[in-house]
Amino acid sequence: MERVKRIFWLIHLVVWVLFTLLAVLQLSNDNDAHWRGTTTGFIATCLYVFYTHFYLLTQHAGKRKGKDYRLQFAVIALTGPLPFVLFYHKTLDFGQYSMHLVTTVPIFLFLSWLARVTENLVLNTIRKEQLEKQAVQAELYYLKSQINPHFLFNTLNNIHTLVYKQAATAPEAVLRLASLMRYMIYESNSPTVPLSREMDYLQDYIGLQQLRYKQAPVVDLQIQGDPAACHIAPLLFVHLLENAYKHSPARLEPGAIRVSVEVAADSLHFRVENPVAPNPARTLEEPGGIGLPNIRKRLQLLYPEQHQLDVSRTGDTFTVLLIIYALHLPVHEREYHLLHH
Repeated sequence: MERVKRIFWLIHLVVWVLFTLLAVLQLSNDNDAHWRGTTTGFIATCLYVFYTHFYLLTQHAGKRKGKDYRLQFAVIALTGPLPFVLFYHKTLDFGQYSMHLVTTVPIFLFLSWLARVTENLVLNTIRKEQLEKQAVQAELYYLKSQINPHFLFNTLNNIHTLVYKQAATAPEAVLRLASLMRYMIYESNSPTVPLSREMDYLQDYIGLQQLRYKQAPVVDLQIQGDPAACHIAPLLFVHLLENAYKHSPARLEPGAIRVSVEVAADSLHFRVENPVAPNPARTLEEPGGIGLPNIRKRLQLLYPEQHQLDVSRTGDTFTVLLIIYALHLPVHEREYHLLHH
């Protein structure tokens, strides 16, 4: 905001310098022996009328123009030609005073009003855009932070059990949890992260969820393409996988949840398939999940008109397909689309 104000002051300076040069060139060619005094008085009158009214409008910005404003406005209008008279070569010339009172003063009163209105319009537009951007960022932060807290508590309980039994997998579980928390707290604050890092996070999440099951890995994760070749918004897939765990049966066969990630030239396909619990009361239901509506909202904020989310059920299989397009858009263009929509 301060940078914009400095730009406005620079514009003021440039305009007044050019206007002064134009006045000097014009009056110096009018065969007036006292053109220096005339020019100085004219410029002084213009500056006085313009900036006294400009600051008067600034003081009364957002207020109802009452008696004080009208009184000060009248004083500025009536005393506007005084600087010209002070520099004029004649002691007092009512003709010149009256001429500037009806010509120069109204023009620069209007120009000062126009300048003030223009600056207010630009500054208010920038403030509005900043507030909208802050609101969008706050909403994204809220949606991103809504990972299931029960997952963390259950994981800690499972690790406690492993440590108590002196299981060989306990150190690995602790390392996975540390990696997951580090990513959530520190690395996910960036607008985008490499897809490869998001996949590492997803694998840590799968590894910790696997502590619930005694069978072989219940999630079959397949990655096609180069995950390091594109960047995406962080914590984008974990909520879809979380829902797959929640709505699957309590007992899962190895590879029952199928996750595939395909990196194409300019798009990304993420698919999750999970069996549907025949009895809802026996599902891995945990309060606190963010749900598909919140996932849709976050995608709409992050990738407006650049994504496709399809949810379907075929028999006993629940499928979620997420396609993200234009992954190679520069970050500043993505932020522009985010603010525009």
